[in-house]
This record gives sequence, C-alpha cells and structure tokens, in this order.
Amino acid sequence: MGTDISGFVEHRVWPADEGERDVVWRAAVDLSFLNDTRNYDAFGCLFGVRNFANFRPLAAERGRPVDASEEVRAELDRLAPWPDQAYGTTWITWAELKTVDWDEPAERPDSRIHQYRQTPDGLRLVGKSGWSPEFARAVGLRKQLSCPRPTWPDGTEWQIGDTLYRSETLRRRDAVREDGEWQPVWSAMETLATEHGDDHVRLVVWFDD
Repeated sequence: MGTDISGFVEHRVWPADEGERDVVWRAAVDLSFLNDTRNYDAFGCLFGVRNFANFRPLAAERGRPVDASEEVRAELDRLAPWPDQAYGTTWITWAELKTVDWDEPAERPDSRIHQYRQTPDGLRLVGKSGWSPEFARAVGLRKQLSCPRPTWPDGTEWQIGDTLYRSETLRRRDAVREDGEWQPVWSAMETLATEHGDDHVRLVVWFDD
C-alpha cells in the first residue's frame, strides 16, 4: 500500500470594506489538477511524510489552518471518520517556499541504499531499496530492520555482483526538481501571489494510505 497526497492551493480574499466582514481564505485549485504524483522524497522534503531521505521537513504536522477555506474544511470533515485517509495535514505559504535553499542537504544519508548498474553510458541508477537480501548478506544484517533503518557514511560503496550499492545524501533539489512534477504547483502559487501577495497564498495538504 502506498501513500498519496491531496490538497488545495488557497488565497486570501480581502473585503472591500474591512469593517464589513472578516478576511477569508478561498480554494483556488485542487492539487490533483496540478500534481498527483507519488514521490516520497518530495513528501519527506516538504512535509515530513515518508521521509526516508531524512530531510528537515519544511512544513510538517502544522495541522489544518484555523481559517481554512470552505473547500478544505468540507473535504477534511468528510474524511474525518477514516484517519488513514487524511493524516499529516499541514500547510506552507508561497512566502516560505520562496526562501527555500534547494541546495540544502538532508540531515543524514538516505535510509535506502541506492543501487546502480554499469551500462555502456556509465553507471545507471536502477532503484533505492530499504531492504535487499544480497546487500544485507554482504554487510552482515541478519534480518529486515524496522524504522529507523541504519545509515552509512555518505559515499560508502559496496560492489556486489553486477550491482553497485551506495549510501547517498540527497539535496532538496534532488527531491523536488526544478522542472519536475511540483513545477505546476509553484507556478500557480506564484501567479496568485502577484495578485494577492506572497503571504496570502498557501498550499494545504494531507495524505492517505
């Protein structure tokens, strides 16, 4: 079973007469229209969910905004009877995202060992595994381990048969690529921010298994 992300991009609406009503947030676009990709490295980097790469999350477990839009409140209320369908709820503003150092490395090497194969064009990444029987035998692990998994110093390598196993530390831009699946989300938020202001555009998300 895997983990998926849901949510909305929201923006603040300012009343014509500030004494007439409170400022409110409105949903601008459903996240599923912009990005419905299951990417655990991005989930961990941004929100601390499935954080196998050991990033310092940008915005983890902030909960539902107290002034969430009607659409966000309705969807989370609908899902409330099923905790595994809406957990890790959090949010982040465009102002915060604009200040991110995408070259920042994770706090520890990836808990998954990166696997490479030699090709005519050089080494090719073929996967990242939290458990491999061949690797476990080579390094003396007797059984599959539960979290937290052990890590090894960055750059440590093991050549086992035709597979090179390497311990690596990811940077934020490795998890959230500039031209990757999150680019449409950032573009939408940036566009809204030109009208409403950086602090008045945010992404609200939650996760389900």
